[in-house]
Amino acid sequence: MTPPIGPLGVYVHWPFCKAKCPYCDFNSHVRQGIDQERWRNALLKELEHAAREAPERRVETIFFGGGTPSLMEPATAGAVIGRVKALWDTAAELEITLEANPTSVEAGRFAALAETGVNRVSLGVQAFNRSALGFLGREHSVDEAIAAIDTARRHFARYSFDLIYARPGQTAEAWEAELDHALALAGEHLSLYQLTIEPETPFAALHAGGKLVLPDDDLGRDLYDLTLDHCASAGLPAYEVSNHARPGAECRHNLVYWRYGEYAGIGPGAHGRLVVDGARRATATEKRPEAWLMRVEALGHGVTTDDPLSRDEQADEFLLMGLRLTEGIDPGRYAALAGRPLDTQRIASLTGHGFVETTPDGRLRVTRSGFPVLDAVVADLAA
Repeated sequence: MTPPIGPLGVYVHWPFCKAKCPYCDFNSHVRQGIDQERWRNALLKELEHAAREAPERRVETIFFGGGTPSLMEPATAGAVIGRVKALWDTAAELEITLEANPTSVEAGRFAALAETGVNRVSLGVQAFNRSALGFLGREHSVDEAIAAIDTARRHFARYSFDLIYARPGQTAEAWEAELDHALALAGEHLSLYQLTIEPETPFAALHAGGKLVLPDDDLGRDLYDLTLDHCASAGLPAYEVSNHARPGAECRHNLVYWRYGEYAGIGPGAHGRLVVDGARRATATEKRPEAWLMRVEALGHGVTTDDPLSRDEQADEFLLMGLRLTEGIDPGRYAALAGRPLDTQRIASLTGHGFVETTPDGRLRVTRSGFPVLDAVVADLAA
């Protein structure tokens, strides 16, 4: 099956942070003295390469991720947005999201960023508790986080913020109070993640040495259920495993990923999925910032991986991404990608265990009981 050519999302990776958080395994780096003009020119050059690879698309979303893109000069964000609009047709309601840390210095850039066209900001608050912020290696205070949310509300049409829960020693009562505080400050969207231990991070070393103990599975499930219930009661139901929004206020860029659409990855370590000459391809760029920069300057792009995906690989990715959504997937699209339907016996078994269900319009979705074991559900269906 030739994948259809449709709307495009553009992801732009800014790899620099003021400090590396101990739980983070993202492609982020601490550097002193960034040559913003050189980096701006390289990002623009890689955008031009992506447009040659995927012309005649309509860009519906731009997402500045990182790293900490709020450390990017507003002029750089503005140049990227302007170049995207010059290279592609863009949607009238173009969603342009930028991730930011809620320090007072970065919040001071919000007005200038809004003037560049950024219309949605995602704040890495992570906790409303002073000791938890210290444990997570965050550089802002609780007061700064609250002030940044207020500043975001004034400058951007849409805003969201992240919290990390299921932290060591966190009780259901403590998380309930923190979550209610968050919901009182929230606008239309919240991202709420259980703390996980990622390989090769400082937290991984502490965990391996028994110095960092996460809540057990039963408490983790209780915290997850509490999160779902409180967010739904506040009008922000879950639309994805860890994301909650008022209906219609979902992050449209992330929906591109989860609905298995097309997206271009720009910047160090960025991944993309593009349909080129009728084939869906997986792209990735050089991860090391300085090596990426030199590669772009020499070759016009930083792409190091550009592989066609087999039917099985596409179908597996479609399952892995789509079943994260509460809307589920269209089994017909799976069959078109894989060249075969999903196994009805496996669906029946998972349905019998209460992990999946079929909606009246024929979509297959994971149930509330199934989301805590989502990886196992996906693996079973993909087998």
